[in-house]
Amino acid sequence: MKRINRLRYMWVVAGMGLAVVLLGNGAYANPKESNVYEERTEAENWEDESGIEVVDFSDFAPPADSGRAAGAGRDIELENIDMETVGSESGEVQNAETEKAEPLTEQVQETETQQQTQEGEPAVQAGVLAAEEEKTQNHWGYTNLGIAHVDNHLNIRQEPNENGKLVGKLPKDAACEILDIENGWAHIKSGKVEGYCSTDYLYTGSEALRRGQEVASMIAIVNTQTLKVREEPNTDSVVITLIPQEEELEVVEVMDNGWVKFLLDDEEAYVSGEFVDVEERLEKAVTLTELLYGQGVSDVRVDLVQYAKQFVGNPYVWGGTSHTNGADCSGFTLSIYKKYNVSLPHHAASQAQMGTKVSMSEIQPGDLVFYAKNGNINHVAIYIGNGQVIHASSPKTGIKISSVNYRTPAWARRFL
Repeated sequence: MKRINRLRYMWVVAGMGLAVVLLGNGAYANPKESNVYEERTEAENWEDESGIEVVDFSDFAPPADSGRAAGAGRDIELENIDMETVGSESGEVQNAETEKAEPLTEQVQETETQQQTQEGEPAVQAGVLAAEEEKTQNHWGYTNLGIAHVDNHLNIRQEPNENGKLVGKLPKDAACEILDIENGWAHIKSGKVEGYCSTDYLYTGSEALRRGQEVASMIAIVNTQTLKVREEPNTDSVVITLIPQEEELEVVEVMDNGWVKFLLDDEEAYVSGEFVDVEERLEKAVTLTELLYGQGVSDVRVDLVQYAKQFVGNPYVWGGTSHTNGADCSGFTLSIYKKYNVSLPHHAASQAQMGTKVSMSEIQPGDLVFYAKNGNINHVAIYIGNGQVIHASSPKTGIKISSVNYRTPAWARRFL
């Protein structure tokens, strides 16, 4: 019995000891909670000063006595280890890719550099060629310049021989593009004329360039609808005539006061430099190709025009009546009409009183066109169709073809 009581006593003591142990464990837990609270309070205070939010994860912590929490902690630890391992492996892969990519990048850069170099070289070469081409074409627009080395004019023929059909004429010191040379004949192109001429009468190469610099003339091109031509270089001067847009004038001098002096036939006249574009130019060939005429134009008129055009480039001589040795304006018309049995006086104003007067809108090839200065007739030309006249213009240009409106026509007369 005593033995049983002793055992009971021992169980009671053991139970009390267990209770004390359990109570002791609970006592340790409370200070920890207090400390956590104090730490949170300090953190919250620090948050108020810094403005940075501090997140407390204690509310999300699993209970300390939870076996699941311990297991979860191990799981988290394992997951962290796995992630670090994966991150390490990923880093190695990334490093490997980077190491492989760097040479590729360099290769691409080298390729781009090589491509730029390869693309750049033709560009530089093209630039040099363009500069050279521009340099060669800068000689009045010709790349292989030829200039007529004759006293009057050089015949241009359809075939490279003396029996070839005449297709045009290259006046003295007029320019052409030399396309080819063979057997003493040059294949040339000038203005609207293409054909062959003898190389014996052409300046070529450096001689042509030197000659071009000597004989190139200044041309003023009218850039306004109608331009007044005056006797003196000022707006108070008398207006001689009116010139239409795109008409070309032979410049004598570009004056310091902004006016341009030019030749109006054989007399000096002036226009404002504001209304003309001035450029240097060499004369071109004149075509002798038969023009297309309107209905009602007789064969004799066509023949007269073709006959007159043969003498383009021949000299102007005051008082002269020769097609070849020289003539003035009325002497030229006199000699042309003489072939067709029409007798004319050697005086422009007198010719202007003969024949039948016609309006400028009704003129036909072969009619005479008269020009005046201050109301007095002082020049005459032959209308050749297509808005053009042929006339003995001045000592400088000789017999030439011009626009019918190169100056304002006074009226026209018909004789055929």
